[in-house]
Amino acid sequence: MKSEQIVQPSERGRIKAFLAMDVLRAANARQASGERVLHLELGEPGGGAPESVTEAAARAMRGRATGYTNAFGIDELRAGIAGLYGRWHDLAIDRGRIAVTAGASGGFVLAFLAAFDPGDRVAVADPGYPCYRNTLEALGIEVVRIEAKAENGFQPTVADLEALAQPVHGLVIASPANPTGSMIGSGDLAAIVKWCERSGTRLVSDEIYHGITFDRPAETVLRHTDNAIIVNSFSKFFAMTGWRIGWLVLPDDLVAAVERLAQNLYISASTVGQHAALAALSAEDVYRRRLDVYRRNRDILLAGLTGAGLDRIAPAEGAFYAYAHIGAYSDDSIAFCSRLLAETGIAITPGVDFDPVRGHEFVRFSYAGDTADIEEACKRFGGWLESLRS
Repeated sequence: MKSEQIVQPSERGRIKAFLAMDVLRAANARQASGERVLHLELGEPGGGAPESVTEAAARAMRGRATGYTNAFGIDELRAGIAGLYGRWHDLAIDRGRIAVTAGASGGFVLAFLAAFDPGDRVAVADPGYPCYRNTLEALGIEVVRIEAKAENGFQPTVADLEALAQPVHGLVIASPANPTGSMIGSGDLAAIVKWCERSGTRLVSDEIYHGITFDRPAETVLRHTDNAIIVNSFSKFFAMTGWRIGWLVLPDDLVAAVERLAQNLYISASTVGQHAALAALSAEDVYRRRLDVYRRNRDILLAGLTGAGLDRIAPAEGAFYAYAHIGAYSDDSIAFCSRLLAETGIAITPGVDFDPVRGHEFVRFSYAGDTADIEEACKRFGGWLESLRS
């Protein structure tokens, strides 16, 4: 007999969509119909992994290195990641604190579960990566939004933290940040760390865009403390988005908890992906050369946007994004992006994905792809905005 009871999704499953992925779906549908699409919606590094990385994956499969690894990953990869901190930051990191994860996304789930309980309050800056908010909410953790100011590069400051109405258990920061590309200066980063330690707030630092900066290197929070959780990934600098290999650097008090959670939730990250990531660490010179492409793309895009009339853009100091104000043309960034895709074939992401309050007047452009696409997008976008004005 058929039950009349209506079964509904859990509250956890009612989180907001990641709109950038919705834009991708619409762009792919347009592309499948035969229309050309200029993909400026996702942070998808152009070029992909070099041949040495794909060959390492092939060797792993030929050698049947496809079974489970330790929950925290193969020792050689953890040692290689520790070595990265020595080369980039002149820091000696114990590989026992490093957990290889199923992408940075899996790393955030493990970090949030280990560090916070349901009902805890965790602060995030708006605009910011939407999956911080959505993952925290799915885990029953209260999100405290900080309305970061444009004059601070949309980065949180100690003044913002001190202005919070109630204490928070955690704080998530990112430098360089998504969607803005802005960075936190060394002095401000040190001040935030001191504030967190003074207030008993667990700091989570998203460092996924480290290595992709243009005027100064990004500074790791590990320069200032061993008590923070560091989240990073092979997706961005190492151009391995689909391989889904990330990592955490953990404070000592969370190592055992994260390992238990990893064992139960994921068992281990992709074994083939781990062998490929190990090879990527030896191809750093290949990736370094790509920074010139990102820089050129950034300069072309910023010139194109300002020339088209968008002159309120966050400081694009790193990553591969431009976060621009469109208030003179629209107060509905979703509709703006939808119309842009339909009329020009340019796919960009609405700012409301990153800032539910002010993002209606902002959009994000990604310049991670081919230079020719960036140039063509600037031409089409400039003409399209001109048509809106007239």
